[in-house]
Amino acid sequence: QVQLVESGGGLVQPGGSLRLSCTASGASVTNAAMVWYRQAPGKQRELVATIGPTGGTFYSNSVKGRFTISRDNAQKTSYLQMNTLQSEDTAVYYCLVLGQWGQGTQVTVSS
Repeated sequence: QVQLVESGGGLVQPGGSLRLSCTASGASVTNAAMVWYRQAPGKQRELVATIGPTGGTFYSNSVKGRFTISRDNAQKTSYLQMNTLQSEDTAVYYCLVLGQWGQGTQVTVSS
């Protein structure tokens, strides 16, 4: 069973950037999609971005053009580069791989 650890969250001012990481252990993820979700207070968890085994990507409309998802299979890690952050991006960010969720990392965008 794969275990996931997210990191990289924090407090950032509007317009700033953060890079989140999701590192897997316990199983190979080379042939798995790696997916980022987020959940804001009082809202449902929503899909942010996905990256397939061969690098194909998908982004939600709310982050397209500002966020970039990537992966390093040798490190079993997915990255979410988040630029031009807005207050609406404040949420706990989770990664999902092989049906398992990480514990999440908090991103707060505030001045």
